[in-house]
Amino acid sequence: MQSANVLLKKIVRSSVLPFAAQHGMKKDLFPLSRTLSLSPCLKQDNSRSPSEKLDLDAWKKVMKSGLQEEVSETVSERKELSALAAAREILEMWRLAGRSVPENISEEQLKTFMDCPSKSAKKKYLKYLHLKELHKKNDKRKMEEKRERRLETVSKTDETRSKSFVCLWANCMDKAYSWRVAQSMIFGQPLVFDMSYEKDMSVREVANTVRQIVLSESCNRRSLDPFHIHFCNFKDDSLYHKEFIKHYKEAWGKLLITVTDQCYTDVFPKDKLIYLTADSPKVMKTFDHDKIYIVGSMVDKSIKTGVSLARAKRLGLETAALPLEKYLLWNAGAKNLTLDQMMHILLTLKDTGDWKAALEFVPKRKHYGFVSKPVHELKKTLNLINTLKLGKRQEEVRKQFAKNYSRKLTQK
Repeated sequence: MQSANVLLKKIVRSSVLPFAAQHGMKKDLFPLSRTLSLSPCLKQDNSRSPSEKLDLDAWKKVMKSGLQEEVSETVSERKELSALAAAREILEMWRLAGRSVPENISEEQLKTFMDCPSKSAKKKYLKYLHLKELHKKNDKRKMEEKRERRLETVSKTDETRSKSFVCLWANCMDKAYSWRVAQSMIFGQPLVFDMSYEKDMSVREVANTVRQIVLSESCNRRSLDPFHIHFCNFKDDSLYHKEFIKHYKEAWGKLLITVTDQCYTDVFPKDKLIYLTADSPKVMKTFDHDKIYIVGSMVDKSIKTGVSLARAKRLGLETAALPLEKYLLWNAGAKNLTLDQMMHILLTLKDTGDWKAALEFVPKRKHYGFVSKPVHELKKTLNLINTLKLGKRQEEVRKQFAKNYSRKLTQK
C-alpha cells in the first residue's frame, strides 16, 4: 500500500502540480493531493472521516478552466489573423488609391501599424516605411551602377591594353613592310604604271583609276617580295596628282615608289620592256623575272579597245596578254581586268609561277571555271548552261563560242 501511495504522489507532482502552479492554486494543492493519495485506503476503510474523501468537484473546476483558456487562446489567434488580413486589404486599397504605402511589409510592421492610435499616425508610419523602402532601392541601384561602372572601367582598360598591343603590332608590321619595299627599290623587280591616259578618260574614270592604283600599292607593300613601282609619264598638275593627294594627303611624299615625268623607254632599255594589254595577239606563257612589265593606268567604262596596244606599237615595244582562255572557260565579254587584280596576279606569278593560283583573282562572274576537261565535255556543259541560264536564243552563239575555243586549243 505504501508503494502505491508513493507512485500516486509522483504522478500528481508530475502532472497536477505544474498545471496548478500556472493557475495560481498552490494553497489548495496539498489537500487535493492528499485526497488523491488516500483514495485507495478510503475504499477499503470506510471508518475514516469524510474530510479525507476525494474532492472531484475541485478537479473538474481546474480542468474546465484549462480548457476555457485554450479555447480563448485559439479564438484570439484567429481574430489576430483575420485582423492582419483586413489590415493587408486596407494597405492594398491605399496603394491603389495612390498613397505612399510600402510594397513589402512584414508581420511585425503590420502589427505596429494596427497598434497605431489614430489614422494620421498610421499614415505617418506607412510613409516612414515607404521612404525607408525607397532609400533601400536607391542604395541598391547605386551599388549596381557602381559595379557596372567598375566593370566598364575594367573592360576599357582591357580594350586599351589590347588596342595598345594591336597598335604596337601594327607599328612593327608597318616598319617591316616599309623595310621590304625599301629593299625592293634597290634590289627588286621594277613594275611600271603608264600614267599617260588622262586625256582618254573622264574625271570619274581618273578617280576610279587612282583608287585601283592605291589598292595595288597597298597589296604590293604587304607582299613577301614586292615590286619596285614606277609611275612614268606623271605630270605634277594632272588629275592623277590631285586624286593621289586626296587619297594619301601628307603620306604622298613618303611613299616608297619612284615618280617621274619621263617615259619608260627613256628610263629602261626597250628589249626588257613588255606591255601587258588584253588586245595583244601574243599570249604570255610564263612570268619572266628579268623583264619589266608595263600596266596601262586606265579605266574605261566604254571599253576602248586597242588604245594601249597602239601606244606600245608606236613605241616599238613587245606586248603580251594573260592566257585567260587557256586556263579559264571564259564567258561573253571583254577580258579587261582592274589594276589591283592585275597586281594580285603578277605578285602570285612572281612568288609561285602557278597560273591557276594567280588566275583565282579573276572575278567569278567573268568565267565558268578552270579548264580541266576535254573540249567535247565542255560543249555539253556550255549547252546545259545555255538552257538553264541564257535561254535557247543564245544557244547558237554559245555553240559557236565552243567551236572557236576548241580550234584555238588545237592550234596551240
